Amino acid sequence: QVQLVESGGGLVQPGGSLRLSCAASGSIFSVYTMGWYRQAPGKQRELFAGITSGGRTNYADYVKGRFTISRDNAKNTMSLQMNSLAPEDTAVYYCNAHIAITIATINNYWGQGTQVTVSS
Repeated sequence: QVQLVESGGGLVQPGGSLRLSCAASGSIFSVYTMGWYRQAPGKQRELFAGITSGGRTNYADYVKGRFTISRDNAKNTMSLQMNSLAPEDTAVYYCNAHIAITIATINNYWGQGTQVTVSS
């Protein structure tokens, strides 16, 4: 069984920084694309940062230049460095990964979510 476990959320003042982490564990054959989603109150969950197994990244325009996604393939982990946080970044943040549990079976997994609140 595969699990994604997130850590690092919390309360931060506007302009501050937070770092989120996501660790995949269990019976893993290979980890492919990973990404970060967020869901603000009353809104749909949205993808804002992704990273391929080769390290190629892409970002939503509203986080470009402020957030940095990275991963460690040897440890099956992913991180998100968030700088210059603003109140509109307040949301529950979820990690997501496409993980092969066998050479022929790839499933989509979600972390449990971590709350990020940006407020003075």
